[in-house]
Amino acid sequence: MIRLHSAVVAMLLAISSWASAEEGFTPLFDGKSLAGWSGHDKFWSVKDGAITGQTTPENPTQGNTFLLWKDEVANFHLKLKFRIVGGNSGIQYRSKHEGNFVVGGYQADIDSTDTYIGILYEERGRGILAERSKKVEISESGEKKVVGETADSKAILESIKKEDWNEYEVIAKGNELTQKINGMVTIHVIDNEKAKAATKGVLALQLHAGPPMLVQFKDIEIKTLD
Repeated sequence: MIRLHSAVVAMLLAISSWASAEEGFTPLFDGKSLAGWSGHDKFWSVKDGAITGQTTPENPTQGNTFLLWKDEVANFHLKLKFRIVGGNSGIQYRSKHEGNFVVGGYQADIDSTDTYIGILYEERGRGILAERSKKVEISESGEKKVVGETADSKAILESIKKEDWNEYEVIAKGNELTQKINGMVTIHVIDNEKAKAATKGVLALQLHAGPPMLVQFKDIEIKTLD
């Protein structure tokens, strides 16, 4: 019976590993170190198996600061879990590193309040591109037009666990951008403003200036899309 049980466990583990590989997702965080990531070490560390960004009254940041992944991203599907206590954060993608761990570009917003979480914001650029729950088309001239809704905004907020772990997904393919929290689509954007729409760039995690805060990320994985 012991041998049979061991064989069954081994088979299930093999099937699980094979299924994960078939999905094509690659982990970006080993759960132990910041290997592959770079940022100011006075703000970023690994605690309790999670990438942790933290400011305190004794250790504030004078401006928004970021932890950058070593490779650029273009067309991709990103999954991660996040937890935030106070303040504001976000996931930068197809962005530009402007030096000294300052980043500008598309941001999937994370917020400890109900104000900005789930929106699409362009850091150091066009500002809010889509409010939570909105489908938006941006014209070649930069005009933003709401063309529908992705889900009920209240339902999205009710699905988010305060100061606890939630799942974020970002899917970028061509000029089409989709963000999800806990399986609910928070925004869908078609960005036709060719002069400003990014097709590739930096992937980074944000620690916001302002009051003391803590944000954590884990189970970070990405799949490249054609």
